[in-house]
Order: sequence, then structure tokens, then C-alpha cells
Amino acid sequence: MTAPISRTRTRGVETLSLDATDTRNALSAGLVTALAEALTDCGKDPDVRAVVLTHTGTTFSAGADLRDPPHPDALTGLLRQIVELPKPVVARVTGHARAGGLGLLAACDLAAAAGTATFAFTEVRIGVAPAVISLPVIPRTDPRALARYYLTGERFDPAEAVRLGLLTTTADDVDEALAPVLDGLRRSSPQALAETKRLLTARVLETFDRDAADLTELSARLFSSEQAREGMTAFLERRDAAWVV
Repeated sequence: MTAPISRTRTRGVETLSLDATDTRNALSAGLVTALAEALTDCGKDPDVRAVVLTHTGTTFSAGADLRDPPHPDALTGLLRQIVELPKPVVARVTGHARAGGLGLLAACDLAAAAGTATFAFTEVRIGVAPAVISLPVIPRTDPRALARYYLTGERFDPAEAVRLGLLTTTADDVDEALAPVLDGLRRSSPQALAETKRLLTARVLETFDRDAADLTELSARLFSSEQAREGMTAFLERRDAAWVV
């Protein structure tokens, strides 16, 4: 079985690529575990200055794998791990990101996307809520702008994602846009990066400390509900859910 994460390193920057294209990099139990293990390795390795989180294929992540979902505790732990990693984590997106995939973006310290990328919080359309991913999403986004996309599940483009606060920047050539960012990280002291990241993530971690248990419980309850079963079945059968009017 092919590993769901591929890894490369260039001048101190470790690139972790979500590499489960057959499931559009959906967040399965296996992918979440593999990504957590790779991040642990990066955190311990003194030769890693920063991490780039990217993807193979046309989709960054389709969100939770409905056939093999991770336990909510595992997803919560992964998001917190990205926020707490003592090295900057930079998201690089050239495809589509949905639901839980946006939680990964929000957990990263910096995020850049190509103009071809699209985004959507699709949870409401399958009968659940963006519960666990709210831990990094809500502290880092504009609440009034976010409300529209949380409540409707509409798709939005990279420029709108920048306005919301999900992305740092967007460009036709995402690698060109990230080049000065990665150069800056390579020129920075590891100690200084770790402590500066602690300053920047303090409010996000306060949200985890306060709300993680409640939101994890909410996620588990909603995913086991009758409406979620109908919503997920409708999604897999490519039809409208029963509540669509």
C-alpha cells in the first residue's frame, strides 16, 4: 500500500505532500496518523528549519474521508500539533480544499494558493458542522465574512480566502510567491522562529484549551446523527439530501 504522505527536503525545508490521490487526499484515519508522525519527525530534527504542507493531484484535501474517518480526537490532535510545532508550517495549495482540508490550512502559520484553487466549508451540506476545524479557523478569520461560507457551504476563490484570513497570499505561480517567504525562514534563527511562532499562536492555543473537548464531542455527536447519515449517503450517491428544498 502506498504511503499517504511523501517527503522531500531542500535546504532545510521539509516538504510533506498529501499523496492519496485516489481519495482526493481525504482525511482518513491512516492519512491523519501518517501526517502526525511526519510532523513529529520534523519537530525533532534540528536540520529542519520549516515545513511546507502541500499535495499531489488536483485536490489539497477533500475533507474527512467518509468511508474511513479519523476519530475526532485524532483530527483535533493533528491540528494542535501543526499549531504547536516549534517550526513554521507553510501551506502550499494548487488545487481544491474542502471542509477538514481548510482546518489544515488554518492551522498552518502561513498559507499560499494558486489562482486555480477553490475552497468550501461543505459540512452543513452533509448534516454536520465545521466543529473541530473551528479551533484554528475561527481565531484566524474575519467572523462576519466567515459566517456566509460556514452557513451556506458555497465555494469561494483564493482572493476571498485571503480576505477571510485563511490564506496569506495568492498568485498564479505559487512557488514564485513562496520563494521569498522560504528564503526568509532559512535566514532566521531556529530559536527566534520558535519563540515568534509561540507569540503568534497563543490565541489559537487558548481556543484549543477552552473549546477542544466540547467541539470534539459535538463532532462525534453530529457524525452519528440521522441527518448526517442521510447527508453522507446522499453525497456518496451523488444526489440531493432529503432536506433540500
